[in-house]
Amino acid sequence: MDQPTVQKVLSKVPEVTLGFWIIKIIATTLGEVGGNAVTMTLGFGYLIGTVIFFVPLIVTVTAQIRANRFRPFLYWTVITLTTLAGTTLADFFDRSLGIGYPGGSLSLFALVMLTLGLWHRSIGSVDIAEVTSPKAECFYWTTIMFSQTLGTALGDWMADTGLGYNGSALVLSAALALVAGGYFFTRISHTLLFWAAFILTRPLGATIANSLDKPVAQGGLAVSDVSASAALAVCMVIALLIIPQRSGTH
Repeated sequence: MDQPTVQKVLSKVPEVTLGFWIIKIIATTLGEVGGNAVTMTLGFGYLIGTVIFFVPLIVTVTAQIRANRFRPFLYWTVITLTTLAGTTLADFFDRSLGIGYPGGSLSLFALVMLTLGLWHRSIGSVDIAEVTSPKAECFYWTTIMFSQTLGTALGDWMADTGLGYNGSALVLSAALALVAGGYFFTRISHTLLFWAAFILTRPLGATIANSLDKPVAQGGLAVSDVSASAALAVCMVIALLIIPQRSGTH
């Protein structure tokens, strides 16, 4: 009698495929330019921008946890909102609090590790295949929120070290290639590799976004944040419509 219930809850987390990572990178890129559009282009600032995104985030996370099956648009709406809120929150950590990119990145890394540690201690696993209860989902989404925020700070830190946005994107792409190699050719824990890839795709999206909206003199294309956000939102919807989304084992 328990197996149908477990499968029903598990089905709310999509299977991790190549399509999953494509949509994730689009979402993270949208989160960076969308967050910048609200905080800088529209002038709301980092704190107000964070509040603006956290309100719908809380609503959609609640709907996601209460849903009785996997709903692709709901799931990816939550992911996108975590990238938007993560962008504004990371900038608040780095700039408004005055701790800089290193301080922000290290603080957020500590929060990710703390959440994963509490999750493992409470449930016994941080494997997404074990996200079969509301409690596990709460840990799952908290970890995602912190990892998205960490990714933003890490991407900005890398770009600020002299690598630039394009150089950072190449380094992050190489790191993701190593993670993929670890998945296919080694016995490294797939759970560890998943969370490594999840964190790394966030700064990759951030550097791609910065390559779009930063001035030409800084290595960007000078595309407005509002225009880039609209174009990426359309790409996100198209990706969700054409890339197969399925639930099941991981």
